[in-house]
Amino acid sequence: MPKAPLPPDVAELFARPNPAVVAVLMPSGAPMAVATWYLVEADGTVLLNMDASRARLEWMRERPEVALTALKEGEWYTHVSVRGRVVRWEDDPEKGLADIDRLSRHYGGQDYRVRDRARVSCWVEVTHWHGWGEAKAD
Repeated sequence: MPKAPLPPDVAELFARPNPAVVAVLMPSGAPMAVATWYLVEADGTVLLNMDASRARLEWMRERPEVALTALKEGEWYTHVSVRGRVVRWEDDPEKGLADIDRLSRHYGGQDYRVRDRARVSCWVEVTHWHGWGEAKAD
């Protein structure tokens, strides 16, 4: 698995609003995966944002290693998978749900509609990546 950073063409594909799945480790050590939105920040970290009631938040705080796979829209064969570690946490309500709004605009063009639930953001530093199809490493 190549180390970060991603090559420019792979980074451009990964920065799109792709369907994605994030995998985390449960306390037992078993993996758990769930569909998610993500956003690649200017510094290369990956923003994830979750409802504050989700069990995976505590699991990620205890074991901050995560994996994320993004599938090219309409062409699942081309995908980019990254591994990394959560390097920062922030409560989104303190910022007026700014992070979930950025994600929602990235994926759907409008602010997030659910405004009465606490949310938490985290940023993942990408350490390794793997691609397939158009994103395959040479």
